[in-house]
Amino acid sequence: MSGPTENDLRHLHAAIELSRSCPPSATAFSVGALIVDARDKVIADGYSRRDDPHEHAEEAALRSLAARDPRLAGATLYSSLEPCSTRASRPVPCAQLILATPVTRIVFAWREPALFVDCEGAELLRAAGRTVVEAPDLAPLVREVNAHLLGP
Repeated sequence: MSGPTENDLRHLHAAIELSRSCPPSATAFSVGALIVDARDKVIADGYSRRDDPHEHAEEAALRSLAARDPRLAGATLYSSLEPCSTRASRPVPCAQLILATPVTRIVFAWREPALFVDCEGAELLRAAGRTVVEAPDLAPLVREVNAHLLGP
């Protein structure tokens, strides 16, 4: 398993910046997501609670594209937080939403802590044959955005 590239880190920084746009919540993480096509062009973005109080960042980004949009083949989804494998607010978790598309690669900065649910998104995506890359060096930035949930 290889680590993130410089390009991955650049896109993750952009996703983390998007997460700063999230309306505050005491019951959900603030997350940003980008979808980048095979030619390194951002084709969608999203952040938690952008259009709905229960919306996740990956969900918002994916909703702006058709599930079979040809640009998704070979695309990478960047998320500041590991895509969820369980949701309290909706029936379909983000890992399953991603698996319903041809997105081949997922890059995230911070593994979701067991604050609200036990997350196994990275494992589910890998088990389905998707490439999953973690960039833990950027996790402190994501924790900073979510400091209100983590306590002192």
